[in-house]
Amino acid sequence: MEVNFGLCFCLLVLLVPFTCAGRATISTTTGNGGNSGGSIQKLEVKKHLKNLNRPPVKSIKSPDGDIIDCVHVSHQPAFDHPELKDHKIQMRPNFHPERKTFGESKVSSNSNSNSKPITQLWQKNGMCSEGTIPIRRTRTNDILRASSVQNFGKKKQKSTPQPKPAKPLPDILTQSGHQHVIAYVEGGDFYGAKATINVWDPKIQQPNEFSLSQIWILAGAFGQDLNSIEAGWQVSPDLYGDNNTRLFTYWTSDAYQATGCYNLLCSGFIQINNGIALGASISPLSNYGSSQYDISILVWKDPKEGNWWMQFGNDHVLGYWPAPLFSYLTESASMIEWGGEVVNSESDGQHTSTQMGSGHFPDEGFGKASYFENIQVVDGDNKLRAPKDLGTYTEKDNCYNVKTGNAGDWGTYFYYGGPGRNPNCP
Repeated sequence: MEVNFGLCFCLLVLLVPFTCAGRATISTTTGNGGNSGGSIQKLEVKKHLKNLNRPPVKSIKSPDGDIIDCVHVSHQPAFDHPELKDHKIQMRPNFHPERKTFGESKVSSNSNSNSKPITQLWQKNGMCSEGTIPIRRTRTNDILRASSVQNFGKKKQKSTPQPKPAKPLPDILTQSGHQHVIAYVEGGDFYGAKATINVWDPKIQQPNEFSLSQIWILAGAFGQDLNSIEAGWQVSPDLYGDNNTRLFTYWTSDAYQATGCYNLLCSGFIQINNGIALGASISPLSNYGSSQYDISILVWKDPKEGNWWMQFGNDHVLGYWPAPLFSYLTESASMIEWGGEVVNSESDGQHTSTQMGSGHFPDEGFGKASYFENIQVVDGDNKLRAPKDLGTYTEKDNCYNVKTGNAGDWGTYFYYGGPGRNPNCP
């Protein structure tokens, strides 16, 4: 079934950088120079907020302080994208990978205490009705934490290159200030990926750093033409203003230069699900030596329409990235990655103590180290299968590391992460 929502809610947003380096502020200076600069900046923030925060049918106050706006599905920011002006919403995928391989968002069967499935905190105080989608409301302070209005909701990129590893890997693995621990497959035609991801609350040293665990769907030249679809969980004080663990997505079609963003903070991703909010907090979380929680994420390409779909858990089809957003991903992915990423700002001249995963090394095993289980790829027959020739990569294995395996219900899995700064990682 298709519904035509050609009407776009287009507002011109002038992207004027803030004047303060490193942190954005709105000037209220009233000296000889007047306050015209501050007034312009206030106006640009106000316009951007109006563009992101669409008029809601109703709003829900989350226990963690978030406000979730229930916005009509046709009014979401996606349709501001010039390639989606006359887009017809695809309300359900035409094809779906085999369900027998799915995992649910759950408490791991190896947990030593009873608990409930993964939820989002805002759901405790209400739900959005059919025909609407939940959107986390953006506030003034969210934008002010960014270096500029233009950079809000985007991954921060540093221009200083780092040496390439001996085995060629994407630029996202070698960008300055970012460190990764991944398992990956490359060299084939991939049409999606799946994983069950252990959920934790890693400690973040600096507000401008983050820690995340995700799936990457990649294609194109690993330079300015890189196409990437990403989904998982993250802790990012700079983006959200707190240290909560949150569900997120990201996309780019030009190696993070100008296109794409987190969640629904720009036009692009089309959400159809009324029960899950991108950017909202996940609950409950794993505890060291106790209950373990994980989420299942599946991303796959609809062979008929060419759109890339995302599913959360066993039954929440969230929405899709339309094919026109991409160049290389209109065909297939050439590399799939699963793993963690942190920002290492080295603000005090030492390696960051920002944790990845649980903050413990893989050798500690279940209940202590974080894991990905049942990692799979979607092949040309739209079937989920275990990856072949799985490789691993980490920049500094004394800071964060990875250990792969294969066993029973867990399928292909790996433990990963670490504490960052430690006696062997000064």
